[in-house]
Amino acid sequence: MACGAVTFPPLSPRMPMAFAPSGFSSSSSSSSFFSAAASPLRIRAASTAALPVPPLNPRDPFLSKLASAAAAAPDPFALASSPDPDSPPYLHLFDSPKLMATPAQVERSVSYNEHRPRKPPPDLPSLLLHGRIVYIGMPLVPVVTELVIAELLYLQWMDPKQPIYLYINSTGTTRDDGETVAMETEGFAIYDAMMQLKNEIETVAVGAAIGQACLLLAAGKKGRRFMMPHSKAMIQQPRVPSSGQMPASDVIIRAKEVITNKDTLVKLLAKHTGNSVDTVSKVMQRPFYMDSIKAKEFGVIDKILWRGQEKMMADALSPEEWDRQAGIKVADGL
Repeated sequence: MACGAVTFPPLSPRMPMAFAPSGFSSSSSSSSFFSAAASPLRIRAASTAALPVPPLNPRDPFLSKLASAAAAAPDPFALASSPDPDSPPYLHLFDSPKLMATPAQVERSVSYNEHRPRKPPPDLPSLLLHGRIVYIGMPLVPVVTELVIAELLYLQWMDPKQPIYLYINSTGTTRDDGETVAMETEGFAIYDAMMQLKNEIETVAVGAAIGQACLLLAAGKKGRRFMMPHSKAMIQQPRVPSSGQMPASDVIIRAKEVITNKDTLVKLLAKHTGNSVDTVSKVMQRPFYMDSIKAKEFGVIDKILWRGQEKMMADALSPEEWDRQAGIKVADGL
């Protein structure tokens, strides 16, 4: 190889790398080499020069105000370099971000609707709980039992003297088709919590109160147990859960437990309705449905929530008075 410049494959198409051997000392050759190597740098620097910015229209008030605001605002990037030399530049700016405006400030700045809520509305159960209302609108499965007991304990902690309103629309521990969905102890758990609270609990039936839900309705404070005019109450015997492939001995054990729960339910219903144990046990042999009037007669509730009912009943005439005014005479012996 002749003595001269040794050229390696270029690392970049714009930056050829060349090295001269130690014995090569020609000034003309070295000057031409450095001028050739520096020319790509000059081209790159010229290409990265700032592009000219078109002048703003002085007659545009929006652009003028925007330009003045931008000139007066501090540059957030005109800060000291990152303290860590190994990190990329400006990455430390994200360690302590600055919030430009909170959502409430942005919302208050809207002038076309000043009546918008200042914060997201609460969920509906929270609104009911704020009014000291506990609503049971599902079968008494473990999740419902947990939530109801937690709400009762919370309301007692908030104020042990104010009453609690328990609204009931539940099929108890069964579905509407009669299939068992939970153990009878779910209803007994809510009942025990109601009995342990210091607050007076007023119960209201809206829709249906079946089985264990009927017990909760009757367990309210005497004189403060209500029912909507078209609601239904029903008491029935507890049902044996599906046994599946359970051995015969286990089926007998479960049957005994169901009978024990039935006796407990009968005693509690007799206690709160004022009927004898034999009466309650007799009507529970088959499903015993009650409308609002029959439920009041049986002792499950104390009052029907019918707006204006008292005045209507007071103005209503008795059957004998209707017959007398109509000129109807009842024959003797009928």
